[in-house]
Amino acid sequence: MENKTLGIYLHIPFCLSKCGYCDFCSVAGSDKRTKNRYLSALSKNMTQISRQAEDYLVDSVFIGGGTPTVLPPQQLKKLIDDLYRAYFVVESAEFTVEANPATVSKKYAELLVASGVNRVSIGLQSADDGELRALGRIHSVKDFEESYHIFRSAGIENINVDLMYGIPGQTTESFLNTLKYAVSLGPEHISAYGLQLEPGTPFFEQKDTLALPDEDTEYSMYCYAEEYLQENGYEHYEISNYAKPGKRCRHNLKYWNCEPYLGFGASAHSDFGGWRYGYVADLKRYVDAVEAGGAGDRLCAERAVHTPSSFETDYVMLRLRLCDGIDKKIYEALFGRPFDSKYAERLRPFEAGGFVQNDETSCRLTTDGMYVSNTILSSILDF
Repeated sequence: MENKTLGIYLHIPFCLSKCGYCDFCSVAGSDKRTKNRYLSALSKNMTQISRQAEDYLVDSVFIGGGTPTVLPPQQLKKLIDDLYRAYFVVESAEFTVEANPATVSKKYAELLVASGVNRVSIGLQSADDGELRALGRIHSVKDFEESYHIFRSAGIENINVDLMYGIPGQTTESFLNTLKYAVSLGPEHISAYGLQLEPGTPFFEQKDTLALPDEDTEYSMYCYAEEYLQENGYEHYEISNYAKPGKRCRHNLKYWNCEPYLGFGASAHSDFGGWRYGYVADLKRYVDAVEAGGAGDRLCAERAVHTPSSFETDYVMLRLRLCDGIDKKIYEALFGRPFDSKYAERLRPFEAGGFVQNDETSCRLTTDGMYVSNTILSSILDF
């Protein structure tokens, strides 16, 4: 019998400072006691669930945040050791840690490698120091480059660089310069995200006064990213993600392929055992709930059982994020009916507008379609 595989996500909600656009579950300036209690709860939470995953091999791990590398190195190592004790992580697993520039030393990077980390994701956002200040980032381009080379010299051969477009004061020229700078370093993976103004963030409150690029300029940036990165050997495989051949993010592909994963930490989500659920996005409530036994509504903010209908909706929504789109033979094998029997008419207006390619074997969004994917998906799916 083939072994079942599983991805694991660990959420570290601590940062040196909170960026004005960030709506992730993260806090700045937490004291030592808060961090210790949270990490103890995180390890306890992993152990509580581990028996349910005894039949699974963990082939991807992603530690994100927040900024995991603001933790003291031995503290992060202990968390990784606790993970290995609770789950069977295969030697070939993709093991990613997110890092912000200027939060790692050579010794820290070497410790991560010795602990099994083989992939890092570094947040550059922009190669323009003025744009970094506009975002509220506390690092410089020089800080980023130093961190990048620290990881390379420590033996990390798989690096993702996060970029952002739509930044206040950004131009198509400055974004192209950022793309050129990132490519010149030769990372294996590049993510390029459009700035989103999320309710509850300082940027959302300031939206009327921020000097944001207009919609046409932001669209041009998106197109520049696709064209330039593909010209330089990066395949566009997901709305915001580009990879050199063989370097697609295996962990994130679990999300987009509806494969099982477990998330631990405040705000972390899971898709496992026929359920989708997410933990409370509050550090104290999360810690209190785990310490009290980790069950029921105190820990979960949302929880829903998979039904055939909900799984089908999730599958279509997530697969259409991928440039490969939906393979119609696989869809029919999974759901017992042709894809077009439900979606052909719904997709026809978008197909006519050049946003969707729907042929005999597959359905996928075009470049223009990916840029407006939320509009398309909300129109064709049964939520």
